[in-house]
Amino acid sequence: MKRLFFLMLVIWRQQFKLYVYAALIGALVGIFILAPSYDYIYAREHLAGPLSSLGFVFNQIVDMLLGRISHDNLLLLLFYAEIGAMLGLLSLLLYTTLHKRLKHIDFLQQEINKDLPSIIRQGEGPYLEFKSSLRWDISESRVNRALEGVIIKTLTGFLNSSIGGTLLIGVADNGEILGLEKDFQTLKKANQDGFELALMTLVSEHLGAELCSFLHVLFHVIDDKQVCRIIVTPAPRPVFLEHNNTPKFFVRTGGATRELNIQEALGYVTGRWPRNQ
Repeated sequence: MKRLFFLMLVIWRQQFKLYVYAALIGALVGIFILAPSYDYIYAREHLAGPLSSLGFVFNQIVDMLLGRISHDNLLLLLFYAEIGAMLGLLSLLLYTTLHKRLKHIDFLQQEINKDLPSIIRQGEGPYLEFKSSLRWDISESRVNRALEGVIIKTLTGFLNSSIGGTLLIGVADNGEILGLEKDFQTLKKANQDGFELALMTLVSEHLGAELCSFLHVLFHVIDDKQVCRIIVTPAPRPVFLEHNNTPKFFVRTGGATRELNIQEALGYVTGRWPRNQ
């Protein structure tokens, strides 16, 4: 738990700095743009021969920098600084939200457009993993819940990656299509809906319900056999998998999912989520 707390503290500090910078920039905009602009509009309404807009704003900025400002004007500047800071924070929040969604949509569109047989012919790699089944042990001809843990570990690695990845269930390591029929038989609802429900339940229980939205489940039929295709988009935060009451951090390296130690995880998290986007 200490490791988890330490890593999350690093992420929180990075995010806090980002919002401080946004508020500071917004405050400066309020002081050097909004306040002089307001004064110029006021001067246009009350003076017979107002200065040009650029000249007026420039003179106002010079007066502020030289300290030639009254107490009342100072209070007004503080007010505009507060307005600017709030606008800066709102702008950052809006940009972050839109940026995440656009990246999410673009990645998903690219993955959906890929032809599944072509993907399988590529073989496993950093962004592609094959699993024979969700819970049915082919070699022992029985349900093996430990296989679910392997699936979750793989999904965790993809969620923590900067690009995401694709997990195919029902495909052997060598690319042979095995299908999902045996897995279907282990479910209360022995069809695609039951399979997806079981998968999302596992993710919700082990990783968090909010991460289900970063998994996109599709089903394909190849050689009269069904294959589950899970397109995983990158998570907005570090994802830890609890194992024996200990949080573990997994990433994709090469064609495998590897656990990082505390030093490796700290370095990875700092680089992967520099602004906790």
